Amino acid sequence: MGAQWKTKIKETTAAAKGRIFTKLAKEIMVAARAGADPEMNSKLRLAVDQAKKASMPKDTIERAIKKGAGLLDDGVTFEKVTYEGFAPHRVPVIVECLTDNVNRTVTNIRILFRKGLLGNSGSVSWDFDYLGMIEATPASAGADAETAAIEAGASDLESAENGVTLFLTAPSDLDAVSRALPAHGFVVQSAQLGWRPKNPVTLLDSAARAEVEAFLETVDADDDVQNVYAGLAG
Repeated sequence: MGAQWKTKIKETTAAAKGRIFTKLAKEIMVAARAGADPEMNSKLRLAVDQAKKASMPKDTIERAIKKGAGLLDDGVTFEKVTYEGFAPHRVPVIVECLTDNVNRTVTNIRILFRKGLLGNSGSVSWDFDYLGMIEATPASAGADAETAAIEAGASDLESAENGVTLFLTAPSDLDAVSRALPAHGFVVQSAQLGWRPKNPVTLLDSAARAEVEAFLETVDADDDVQNVYAGLAG
């Protein structure tokens, strides 16, 4: 998603897929607190759509919905906590976690940030925008991204990799825009709320960049970490 860093999953192992499913299931469970019907709960609908695109089995999705909605005896309550700080070379980082044990999570995050710098709330988020981000591809060669953005209600757009267009929205408009884009010639690949850096850091030294990426991958691999956003250009 443009300058936003995210893990590029290259592994095809069951373990890698299991990690993805675990994160998606957490998103579903948290969203389902507001209601178990995706048609009446826009956050749940977006979470379920993402799970389906990742090929999560239907019964796994349904079980996650029931757990989150409190319809099963073994339901788990996850709390969202956000941490801010810097990766090596002063690259700003925002880490979103979903956890059932905040004490465990904060201990792990402090350990993970030993090679960086863990800051206070607000220490780097001022240099990010919190937006809706929709990745979509044209359904046909004639689809015009600028027209689709205007008609669907997106606030901005930009080209991404592999023919993908990134549509940006206000947080409250994410669901409406993602539902409107198909009528204007675009197939939605992903839709989520997230942090987008205003002034991403450019690292020209390959060793420095590798150090930052290794740090981000280590943070992202923690079981409680849901999303990692970094102000890293390129």
